[in-house]
Amino acid sequence: MQRALTGIKPTGNVHIGNYLGMIRPALELQEHYEAFYFIADYHAMTTVNDGSVLRKFTLETAATWLAFGLDPSRTVLFRQSAVPEVCELAWMLACQMPVGMLERGHAVKAARDDNREINAGIMYYPVLMAADILLYDSNVVPVGQDQQQHVEIARDVAQKVNHLWGEDTLVVPEVQVRPQVAVVPGLDGRKMSKSYGNEIALWGSSKALEKRIGRIVTDSTPLEEPKDPDTDNVFNLYQLLATPEQVEELRSRYLAGGFGYGHAKQELYKAMESLLAEPRERYDSWLAQPSRIEEVLEDGARRARTAAARTLARVRGRAGVTPLT
Repeated sequence: MQRALTGIKPTGNVHIGNYLGMIRPALELQEHYEAFYFIADYHAMTTVNDGSVLRKFTLETAATWLAFGLDPSRTVLFRQSAVPEVCELAWMLACQMPVGMLERGHAVKAARDDNREINAGIMYYPVLMAADILLYDSNVVPVGQDQQQHVEIARDVAQKVNHLWGEDTLVVPEVQVRPQVAVVPGLDGRKMSKSYGNEIALWGSSKALEKRIGRIVTDSTPLEEPKDPDTDNVFNLYQLLATPEQVEELRSRYLAGGFGYGHAKQELYKAMESLLAEPRERYDSWLAQPSRIEEVLEDGARRARTAAARTLARVRGRAGVTPLT
């Protein structure tokens, strides 16, 4: 069976964009692949400096996966930092990657755009990401469109390593992007992101969810006039959550007139609450028993390290590095 891998940074409240763009398509992989899911706490350290906060975010992220149906008996869920082999492989890959490739990385560009300090960890981000992917012989990596670059970098460096040290040294992964959810709109129509403050958090009360949806930006078209659903932030988010039949029904109501944006927001709220009600209960249950989450993560780490050890032994031997005893 082929192996699929994906991960998420534990850097704050997980939002609906994370679910649509990465969590939902990634969870579908457990039906067809040997699935590895990692919580990228090393990556989070480029911006999160408080250890207690990082631990809290990590548990919340794990609880999110589990609440949405990740089956730890069929998949491997683990902390990135629980597999130290990833740092060794990252160094070996870094020795084959030009600096210009790192300077063009999305993480560096985002830091520049936000006028944030570009620390060495941000510059090194694509190297560690490549190691995350290649360490587990990943065949398929599902990502949002904005993360496609990282898989392409992993492919490039894997091909270079295979040219130098043998064609089967590393598995060259395939990127899997779902175009219809590649960019999930936030409250203001820009890509949903915590850094923009335009996200809709997955977890919280029903009332908080409804209030947040109420803040979605719309135009000033009067209630009685027809509206263009394709230019509306509410509709563009709704169509990512609802069935095709529901989407077409709402589209016809936009075009008919006599239908306001407040009505549209109520439809979006109902769709989102239907999605989140049961997972919210499971999420709260998992967080109430953190020792259960730790057991899942520890078991996943053991299985992940077994896979990592095989890959690293192969790479070390062909690179001429002394084998581990």
